[in-house]
Amino acid sequence: MPFELPSLAYAYSALADRGMCQETLELHHGKHHQTYVTTLNGFVEKNADLQGKSLEEIIAQTVGKPDLAPVFNNAGQHWNHIHFWNALSPDGGRMPGRLEGRIVEDFGSVDAFKEAFKAAATGQFGSGWAWLVVGDDGRLKTAKTPNGSNPLATGEGKPLLGLDVWEHSYYLDFRNRRPDYVTNFLDKLANYEFAEANLG
Repeated sequence: MPFELPSLAYAYSALADRGMCQETLELHHGKHHQTYVTTLNGFVEKNADLQGKSLEEIIAQTVGKPDLAPVFNNAGQHWNHIHFWNALSPDGGRMPGRLEGRIVEDFGSVDAFKEAFKAAATGQFGSGWAWLVVGDDGRLKTAKTPNGSNPLATGEGKPLLGLDVWEHSYYLDFRNRRPDYVTNFLDKLANYEFAEANLG
């Protein structure tokens, strides 16, 4: 079965009063993400070694292989965006108790976590992603990955919450002010219930 663009759990207009306009979502989900899916399906159709594999298996099979970099990039971006749509919520910004407890334990405070996450997101040069992950030691930490990569590929931990910092994700709403976009995400859009559920 070919990979498909997932439906959003909210309307394109649902985040408009929280800092992400309808046009941003229409372009980002309906155009950018759809292109990654279409391109990935084209690669899989031409490569028997990739057929029947899950998205995670394709990422693991193609990471670090220059001749398969286009496959990796599109598979990674498909996985990243599936995560990202779930990481957004019209009721975002509210942190449930279990996650808050872990964040305070591992970062010192919620504000310290937000500063660390913002540093990762704004410190990623060019296109990429910022993440809240559970490291191999069981502690929460932040990470950043370039382009279409993610913690599945880098081995930096289990992703709990990811933020797209490619310019197309924020330019209509925040122009070149990535720090403002990150702050808005953390305070108004982040689906911390999704992050807590990913703790397992």
